[in-house]
Amino acid sequence: MTPSRPIIIGVAGGTGSGKTTVAFAILEKVGWNRIALIQHDSYYYDASNLPFEERARLNFDHPDSLETPLLVEHLKILRSGRPVQIPTYDFRTHTRPAETRLVNPEPVILVEGILIFAEPALRELFDVKIFVDADVDIRFMRRLERDMKDRGRSLDSVIEQYMTTVRPMHLEFVEPSKRYAHVIIPEGGHNTVALDMVAARVQMLLEQ
Repeated sequence: MTPSRPIIIGVAGGTGSGKTTVAFAILEKVGWNRIALIQHDSYYYDASNLPFEERARLNFDHPDSLETPLLVEHLKILRSGRPVQIPTYDFRTHTRPAETRLVNPEPVILVEGILIFAEPALRELFDVKIFVDADVDIRFMRRLERDMKDRGRSLDSVIEQYMTTVRPMHLEFVEPSKRYAHVIIPEGGHNTVALDMVAARVQMLLEQ
């Protein structure tokens, strides 16, 4: 890492583990004007070519469901000091709208997603790798609440998806990727001691 390029931080963890809470806590502590936030979820492949019933049955927890090569390309562009237009994704319709979001090369690029450490090409770009850990029952309840409230899904559909794809993919891809983390944060955003330590590390890297 050189002083002229951004610090790239990865925040991974299972669904409902508190990744977004940790990401926003880092933003608050380091400064919103110094960090660009990118979510791996934005890179889901567009499924508009399929009937809605088929889209809903897709395995969104497998690495192949995400256009990770495009994210890798975007991070390399940001690292070189140029802005990028990242995609957006509509979870209610399982489609990728035409609208994109401009991301500028801030001093810190923070990437959040469940599978970011499972991809070698993506993993090697991170200067700091953080894994957010939480008990399985807590993660499930958080996902259940989110999917029913924010994504308009029924109780039965959330449970079925969790049992058929979310849980198996977590055990196959997400949990094993924990070993690549520099820091593992239990209790997510409630672990203020760990968050303070991470923020101090980022501040030190920025000063260097």
